[in-house]
Amino acid sequence: MSSYRQDLIKAIMERDPAARSAVEVRLLYPGYKALMSHRRANWCFRHNLKFLARWISERAKRRTGIEIHPAAKIGRGVLIDHGMGVVIGETAEVGDGCTIYQGVTLGGTGKDTGKRHPTIGSNVLIGSGAKVLGPFSVGDNARIAAGAVVLNEVPANATAVGVPARVVRVAGQPIPACDLDQIHYADPVSQDICRLQNEILRLQKKLDMGGMENTDGGGI
Repeated sequence: MSSYRQDLIKAIMERDPAARSAVEVRLLYPGYKALMSHRRANWCFRHNLKFLARWISERAKRRTGIEIHPAAKIGRGVLIDHGMGVVIGETAEVGDGCTIYQGVTLGGTGKDTGKRHPTIGSNVLIGSGAKVLGPFSVGDNARIAAGAVVLNEVPANATAVGVPARVVRVAGQPIPACDLDQIHYADPVSQDICRLQNEILRLQKKLDMGGMENTDGGGI
């Protein structure tokens, strides 16, 4: 068994509590199948067998629901958990030991050329449904919350949440004025709407008070 295959099985067994045996992983896990297919597709792509590379990747996509471009660079010990709907673009790079959940997109914005997709450091966790879009870096050991839309660089050891995503923790310490954890966090759009509603209520009360003063004054 190749060392790459061993590292992949070990990563899945260690980080997925539902994995019961190496045999189960090899035969049934879509993340394992997608990454092993990508390894073959990437080899073909690098050796100028681009049609064959794309055929392998498209076949793997139909079988697993995970789309990885043959040119993408994927490190060792990466866990794609569940995996359905994961998309990894052509110029994306994923470091060793990363964990990627279902529905994640490592994509482009459509406005860049050349390097169009993100570079993910080592041991990064990307929550389900998160979108990381653009040619920037996400540092080692970073955490991207579920559903976040990341459009700018994320430093190492940081936690990014929200739409658009913002960094709320670095090395476990909250950013000033952003004392949030990576699970229980408010939607910034909802917060803005609440602030606007409060401001409207304040202004309405002020107008009502002004109207009452004018009425009282007219009666004197």
